[in-house]
Amino acid sequence: MKVLIAVTSLVLTLGTMASSARPLTQDGAPGTRQLDVVGTIDSHRAPKAPSAARSAYLLAYFKDETHSLHFATSADGYTFTDVNDGAPVLSGRAVADQQGIRDPHIMRGPDGDFYMSMTDLHIFAKREGLRATDWERPEKDYGWGNNRNLIMMKSHDLLHWTLAKVNVSALFPAFAQAGNAWAPETIWNPARKRMMVYFTTRIGNGPNFMVQSLADPAFTTLTTEPKQILHYPRPAVNTIDADITKIGDRYHMFYVAHEQPGSIRQAVSRRIDGGYVYDPQKIDPETVAAEAPNLWKRHGTDTYVLMYDVFGAKPNNMGFAETTDFKTFRNIGRFNDPGAKMKTTNFTAPKHGTVMAITPEEAARLRGYFRGKQ
Repeated sequence: MKVLIAVTSLVLTLGTMASSARPLTQDGAPGTRQLDVVGTIDSHRAPKAPSAARSAYLLAYFKDETHSLHFATSADGYTFTDVNDGAPVLSGRAVADQQGIRDPHIMRGPDGDFYMSMTDLHIFAKREGLRATDWERPEKDYGWGNNRNLIMMKSHDLLHWTLAKVNVSALFPAFAQAGNAWAPETIWNPARKRMMVYFTTRIGNGPNFMVQSLADPAFTTLTTEPKQILHYPRPAVNTIDADITKIGDRYHMFYVAHEQPGSIRQAVSRRIDGGYVYDPQKIDPETVAAEAPNLWKRHGTDTYVLMYDVFGAKPNNMGFAETTDFKTFRNIGRFNDPGAKMKTTNFTAPKHGTVMAITPEEAARLRGYFRGKQ
């Protein structure tokens, strides 16, 4: 097992190391500016930002139309503006085996570096002429949207990123027949002093469940066999899209259970990697289907915002609820709803996003880069 992991890690690292990439358009051709995929980030240091200075916000999201990564920033946590005028900041066709990415998650580690993970999947690849079949493997054997890779990226400055495509099936014999590797997220495991990556998977075409594994320090592979992180009381029910935040001395997991109707739920544990206690309460205030919960805190307050992808809305949108006690969640509407405080200025229909606290200087650096001023 250790030999397999080491060899696979070496292959992944060598396969993704390259000189600084040219700017890419959505289809991978030279053109509009993109984040820079590099072999090493050692020469791209950036000042570390203390927590108290992180008063701005970065939204990472994707769109079905592009299957690529998008960034938007906000000075107040209410109004978000895309840094690239709604165009992708990283082409899915340029970085993913399936030529599409979904479900981006971004976080800042205790080392001050940025860690980003995404799903390597294009659900419209056949329609767009990228493959001859609906999915990489037969749907009857591996299910809807089957894929193999997690995409893992690391940066010092939000502009220059290393890239690794991590094939969970190849790394771990127990997951050789895994049907998917969806919606990876990352959190620091203080007991193990490593980044913990948790994601949705299934065996073959079985029910989806969520697992966790530890990453190597370079964030190029997974080093421990994935273990189930939540044991839902009805194992046949699909559980997906975990999002974990430490609040006080407990870890709060928000996730999706495909009950009737499907909804966002919460489970709490004193441990980061298991022991989450089931709570049947529906958390989101939506009357249509929602998924991809993400929790973030308003700067200088005790208020947390739960954001979620309201994919049951037409067109899809992000919805929001606020809480201070994690028992009551106040609906504050969707982006650009009449009377809602949450707004976008130059983009629509974001999907499966993450909001992270950044400094105004980091926000300005991103905007300047995509305006060609850096």
